[in-house]
Formats: sequence, structure tokens, C-alpha cells
Amino acid sequence: MGLLLNSTRKIVFWTYPRTSWQWDVLCVLILVFIFLSPKSWFENSEFRRIHMRATTVVVSSDLIGVQADKDAIERRAKALAARPDGHVTGLRERRDEKTGRLIGYEVDIR
Repeated sequence: MGLLLNSTRKIVFWTYPRTSWQWDVLCVLILVFIFLSPKSWFENSEFRRIHMRATTVVVSSDLIGVQADKDAIERRAKALAARPDGHVTGLRERRDEKTGRLIGYEVDIR
């Protein structure tokens, strides 16, 4: 019982020196875990679905018209991105730096 308790305590608190065979075994086990674990263990499909599929589309005001409403801009952006079921998360105007004239819209779609 004393040997088992002593070994467990050494493993939990890791009192082995770096030059011991136990240290080498631990390093090999870590490397085996890193290289042989399936990629699917570390994938988060919800994160990827939300964050990785975000798209920013620039819609020219020539295509929409200067006085277009928000719905028309969103529909055009979804069509350009080929994502009719997408959700528009942001809409920003793009203006010419010199004249201040409306050039188009930047639309964020997820």
C-alpha cells in the first residue's frame, strides 16, 4: 500500500527529475497524444459555423441606387455572396474620401 501511495504522489506532484526514464516516458506520451489524436476532438462546429463563414460583400451604389432602403441592400448583398439564407450582421456606408459621395455599402453576412 505504501509503494502505491508513494508512486501516486510522485506522479501527481511530478517529483521525477528531467534526466529520469519517467520524464522521457511522459514526453513520449505527450507527443503520441498530439500526433495521434483525431482532429475532430478539437473542432467546434458551432464556432466554425458562426465565425468562419462570415463574409463581407461590397455592394456598389450604382447597382442599388442612391436612395435604396436597407432591405434592398441586404437582398443584393445576399445575392452577390450566393447566400440567400445568410444573416446580415453589419451594414456600413462607403464614401469617397475626397468628395464624400456615397460609393457603396459594406455588408457583413453570416
